[in-house]
Amino acid sequence: MSDVKGYCRPDFIEIQNIFSDSITSGHETGASVAIEYKGEMIVDLYGGYKDAAKNTPWEKDTLVNVFSVTKGVTAACVAMLVDQGKLDVHSKVSDYWPEYGCNGKENTKVIDFLCHRSNNFGFRDGIPMGSFQNWDVFTQALADQEPFGEPGSSQGYHAFTYGWLVGEIIKRVDGRDVGTFFKEEISDPFNINFKIGLSDEDMINCADMILLEDDRIKGLPFSKIKYIPDFLLPKQFINFKKFLIDGNFKIAFQRREGETKDYVNSTDWRKAQIPSANGHGTSEALAKFYGILSMGCERNGYSLMAPDTLKASFQPQSSGPDSVLFGSDITFGLGFELASKKLLKVDFAPRFMGSMFGHAGMGGAVAFGDVNKKIGFSFICNEMHQSKDLYKTANLLIDSLYSKL
Repeated sequence: MSDVKGYCRPDFIEIQNIFSDSITSGHETGASVAIEYKGEMIVDLYGGYKDAAKNTPWEKDTLVNVFSVTKGVTAACVAMLVDQGKLDVHSKVSDYWPEYGCNGKENTKVIDFLCHRSNNFGFRDGIPMGSFQNWDVFTQALADQEPFGEPGSSQGYHAFTYGWLVGEIIKRVDGRDVGTFFKEEISDPFNINFKIGLSDEDMINCADMILLEDDRIKGLPFSKIKYIPDFLLPKQFINFKKFLIDGNFKIAFQRREGETKDYVNSTDWRKAQIPSANGHGTSEALAKFYGILSMGCERNGYSLMAPDTLKASFQPQSSGPDSVLFGSDITFGLGFELASKKLLKVDFAPRFMGSMFGHAGMGGAVAFGDVNKKIGFSFICNEMHQSKDLYKTANLLIDSLYSKL
């Protein structure tokens, strides 16, 4: 068994014990956790293996795909453009991307992209085939098609399309793609080992993602509820049943025909820029990133944005019911995932609470900041669990951390 390595400040030893148990018990194949508190990296631990065969130990510089955790990173890039006066999130998308204003999308606003209300949460003709590196193919398909509902009228989680939609806005406003913007404006100045679009040299440091076989619907809690008559169900479960039957989840999380679950380990996927789903990095990098945001957005004389701009970006903008995530009340700011009105003590949802802002990923990763507590937190892993245990490790770590503060 690969040992857990790294550093944990003695007064947070419970976090080390939880993390170590997640590895030694076999629950996690490989993982890392890092926490920055008041500008100090108090936890930076890693362990387990980079591959399913458990042949290659997880190292400090191991990169892993964090899926939708990437959305929070992309949200910070948007906030920087707002701070620079280049972008108004209340403007129409067509003001920046004229080709998008057609087929019922004419009144879509940039904020609709950021808080998952554009109703363009999937591809009507399936995800385009070919290389994921062909950016324009994906953005053109989304620009040409009709949305799945009136833009702005309802929330539906843009699992993959968020990346191309928000990413194209960034590209139109700034001229740089998201990966380059993040590298030049955030990663390089602060030495943050996180990337959207890997180079050939990065491949050797990548951990393989170990995903579940489809069908993901069957693994969801209460998935058999659609067979129960409405009169036997409590009101809240009737709504859940409706969204389950509507099938928006399958549209938003669609997979291309013939594509296996291992496509996320392909060179093409890793080298592409999908700012909603394929950011790769270390837990130390993400904890540092959110630590900087939570400590005034400035470090070593370099400022990302005014603190008030960041604060505006994590004010609640939409709280469901989410038509993709089965009517849940998941809450979004301007791209950031936030605490919902009701904290669920379950492990199929991440434990977002209080003033936390960030994002979780479908593989079980969670990264967030907390300006009130002055925290940057990140847990990342390479094995996707069944829905009921998806965020088990992250939630145990978060509960332990907040019990100490």
